[in-house]
Amino acid sequence: MEQLTYRHGDVTLTGLLARCAGLPRAAIVLYPTIVNVNEAIERRARMLADGGFLVMIADFYGEPCPDFATGQVLGSKLRADPHYYRTRLSAAIDALRSEAQGLPLIAWGYCMGGEAALEVARDGKDLVAAISFHGLLATPLHARAGVVKARLLVLHGDADPMVPREQVAGFMAEMDHAKANWHLHVYSGVRHGFTDLASDLRDLDAVAYDASADRQSWAASMAFLDEVLEP
Repeated sequence: MEQLTYRHGDVTLTGLLARCAGLPRAAIVLYPTIVNVNEAIERRARMLADGGFLVMIADFYGEPCPDFATGQVLGSKLRADPHYYRTRLSAAIDALRSEAQGLPLIAWGYCMGGEAALEVARDGKDLVAAISFHGLLATPLHARAGVVKARLLVLHGDADPMVPREQVAGFMAEMDHAKANWHLHVYSGVRHGFTDLASDLRDLDAVAYDASADRQSWAASMAFLDEVLEP
């Protein structure tokens, strides 16, 4: 992957670009999990590049994040100010736009990255789609009516203790109020982190890999993009 250096204020960030063979269908900002870039996220970037997309993995922190405990500290600090958080996320979109040469832009993310994809959509960024895999759905800054430009796809495990049904219902009500075009796929009995093969290696009851939900959510996201990007 190619490194792409960009900035958010006085913070230097490093995105990772994955290019497809031939002309890309669209450009995707891939927001990672709370531990920032890892093997699972790089694998998804390569899968998307193989599918015909220009992909940039965003950098949340601009500093090393060696483990989950560090990610919790850095993630909490970054999200403490929701306005600042959104500008950090937007910096990645601006960086990719400079490489995209007019291609449609898509936000895509996993866990904290799924939350991030929805946050930039709520903020009214010029995106054709925003896709969240097992992302948090609550926000302190609800979308205003008419602001959300992106079509939204949320892929959610119903047994995710980090996103209870009350939060899902709140998201649906928020998006209806915002008059957003949203789609929600819910997988019964599936916990947080269901797309990550390493979830079962973590000593966390909240997370678990689910092969069926992984396959179904990937297929749903590809079909969704086919529709969104249809000429």
